[in-house]
Amino acid sequence: MKCFLQCLTISALVFLSNPSFSQETLPKPRKQPVTDTYFGTKVVDDYRWLEDLNNQEVKDWYKAQGAYTDQLLARIPGRDSLIATLVQYDKLQPARYGIVKRKAGRYFFRKTMPGENVGKLYYKDGETGPEVLIFDPLTYTADKKYAISDFLPSDDGKKVIISMASGGGEISTLRIYDIASKSFLPDQISPVREEMAWTPDGKGIIYTRLNSDNPFDTNFQMHTVSRYHELGTAQEKDKALLSSASQPELNISKTEIPGVYFTNDGQYLIGNLTTVDLRMHIVIAPATDLLKPKISWRNLVVREDSVAQIEVIHGQLLLYSLKGTSNGRILMTSIKNPDIKNAKVVVPEGKKIYSIASCKDYLLITKDDVVRSYLETFEVATEKINVVQSPVVGINGFFSYDPVTNDCYVLSISWLQPPSGINYNAAKKTFTKSPFDVPANYPGLQDLVVEEIEIPGHDGVQVPLSIMYRKGFKKDGQSVCFMTGYGAYGFSAVPHFDTKYLALLNKGVVLAVTHPRGGSEKGLEWYKAGFKTTKPNTWKDFISSGEYLIKNGYTSASHLIGEGTSAGGILIGRAITERPDLFAAAISNVGVSNVLRFELTPNADNIAEFGTFTNPVEAKALIEMDALGHVKAGTKYPAVIAVGGMNDPRVIVWQPGKFVAALQNSSSSGKPVVMQVNYDNGHYTEDKTVTFRNFANMYTFALWQAGHPDFQLK
Repeated sequence: MKCFLQCLTISALVFLSNPSFSQETLPKPRKQPVTDTYFGTKVVDDYRWLEDLNNQEVKDWYKAQGAYTDQLLARIPGRDSLIATLVQYDKLQPARYGIVKRKAGRYFFRKTMPGENVGKLYYKDGETGPEVLIFDPLTYTADKKYAISDFLPSDDGKKVIISMASGGGEISTLRIYDIASKSFLPDQISPVREEMAWTPDGKGIIYTRLNSDNPFDTNFQMHTVSRYHELGTAQEKDKALLSSASQPELNISKTEIPGVYFTNDGQYLIGNLTTVDLRMHIVIAPATDLLKPKISWRNLVVREDSVAQIEVIHGQLLLYSLKGTSNGRILMTSIKNPDIKNAKVVVPEGKKIYSIASCKDYLLITKDDVVRSYLETFEVATEKINVVQSPVVGINGFFSYDPVTNDCYVLSISWLQPPSGINYNAAKKTFTKSPFDVPANYPGLQDLVVEEIEIPGHDGVQVPLSIMYRKGFKKDGQSVCFMTGYGAYGFSAVPHFDTKYLALLNKGVVLAVTHPRGGSEKGLEWYKAGFKTTKPNTWKDFISSGEYLIKNGYTSASHLIGEGTSAGGILIGRAITERPDLFAAAISNVGVSNVLRFELTPNADNIAEFGTFTNPVEAKALIEMDALGHVKAGTKYPAVIAVGGMNDPRVIVWQPGKFVAALQNSSSSGKPVVMQVNYDNGHYTEDKTVTFRNFANMYTFALWQAGHPDFQLK
């Protein structure tokens, strides 16, 4: 290992003295083949050794990769200027508010001011009351940087649970802050997920405990337990409410994560057994069972019912159902005597339902058709549907301040419109100005153009594509194009404003947001068309989008950048292994690159999305979508930068690490393949300093390799 690090140092010095680049300046990763057989198919893995993150040689490898990439990026002109632009744009927003929660007339909110890296928690009494600081996470301890993961006020507004995590991680600690005494209670609960709830009497909280605070521990969220904590007692005494061990009759799998909460009327306990499956598994019990030795849980909704969301209003169970529909519909049945199979259809299928929420008397429904949204309210008492016309143009989303009034909040946004909010009263059907809406003006927005089109996919299916560029743009194939995609879990790439995108657009870069199968842009069928055995449609739609952009002069192969984040690592990984000639550069940001072994990582609950290697059909599909397994020696791959977070429990760092190692050993193009290793980050982070650096690094590398004049080595 000493020799490896010495070679790295010498190679880096050679690189720094020579503006030309050769992959030979980075020592080749060693191969140590391991062969697995999946139902007769042999798969050789040369880089299994990189999975042992406790091994010092492995630690040194990641450290060396990160150090080398840092040296490289520091040399590229334009990187520091890009960071400065992101900082400048951030300061143009006078104040940024997160989701606002209201209890007993008191508003609680996370607020971030220009120049602040993370948000602070505040409250105010009424809309016009003064803002009072509750918690600044940066002053919590001197040895760690914390950020607020989530917060939840008690029903009387006198206390608030604060969930906090450090280093961009997602393994949290809960503290309870008392408003009257302006101090934390002694209770300190960890390690936990963000699921949490208050008991109606405010004497205790419900949370989901993890098995470890180590994101590398493959069992840290297996067989997790929902627990009740009485304020002022030791965490060791907390009662188990819902788990695979305490309720074996419910057949809870090891990857189902229980989250327990009360219905708004306090009459029932609801247990949500979460996985990545869109179809919910919900159990229910009387609220009076909370402190009994045994809780009488029973199934309310099973996955075969194909219910994506539920709300309870005035004793009625409202279900966002996907069964028998592609765009979804709303069903209603009694919560006391539920009959899911014969539930009444109260909102028939129409535009695709994006989400539902509830206030006192109304179900709040957001629908969309890829590029625009539609708002409706359903009044439970009268069963009337009201179409809501928001006065703010853009993609709208419904939120409820609290369940005891009909006061709501409508958030509007689009590709070229920063977030804008307005209050809405569902009963009065009136809009009023929100004190949490702080407009911002950004440079260049008036000079931008958006095209919403559909392009032919590889099989003739029409695939949506959103394209943005500056006015006066010439379709001569000479522009750098940044093309991004995701296509998993049924998530839709709905229009949204992003200052990082604006920074690229204002540098003359064409921005293309793809909508491949695997998302829900065209409903449930669109999702299922990029799912498990049909997953190839996801990266093939991405490839088709790139081909269209090149054919029609938006860019060329020497100027096209492809990007995928998280599950989008499958998309970008298979796109460049199937069509390496199509891209100048690729970014795999905390990307799933070795999906064949994904179920063996700490984030093992993805079997419902991608499949399992223990099933012959699904194993074959996993082999096909596994980017690592499709890296071939002697292939001219594009330049690649992969990003991994050392605090990332979702996509463990060896997923992008093994992919980088394979590409470094296999690419014959002479183009760089590097890995950015973040030790102060996880899957993402709220810390703006870290975020701006992280994205500026990725963009700088790709813009350099795609020929942008502002990012060329001298």
